[in-house]
Amino acid sequence: MGIVYAELILTNIEDMGLLRRGYLKEEQVRKMKVNSLVDSGAYMLVIPDHVKLQLGLEVVEQREVELADGKTNLCDVAGPVEIRFANRRAVSNAFVMGNEVLLGAIPMEELDVVIDTRNQKLMVNPENPTMPKMKIK
Repeated sequence: MGIVYAELILTNIEDMGLLRRGYLKEEQVRKMKVNSLVDSGAYMLVIPDHVKLQLGLEVVEQREVELADGKTNLCDVAGPVEIRFANRRAVSNAFVMGNEVLLGAIPMEELDVVIDTRNQKLMVNPENPTMPKMKIK
């Protein structure tokens, strides 16, 4: 399998709440289109510091993370952030590290998306094309 990227829209979810309550206008909601590495072997959403700053996300905690090489680091966790892909939406916190956005398995599950390995792209789950479906049990 090759490297897969997908275009996502990331939005500051707290701004969305302020918009719904009438405190912000639509154009004041901080959001950005990003080209994200898709990695079903990773767990969470990862964003670089500049994305956190552009979205105005607050650090909600720090966590120890284990990297692919077995090393551990202390990492800021910021959010919450809304993730949009096609007709899908998920809300997640994001680990702040590295130099590119990475979409991991947990937000992929919430989005109900799959990796099309043949065409090397992220796609809406063909079994549920109109809306995401999640197993709760």
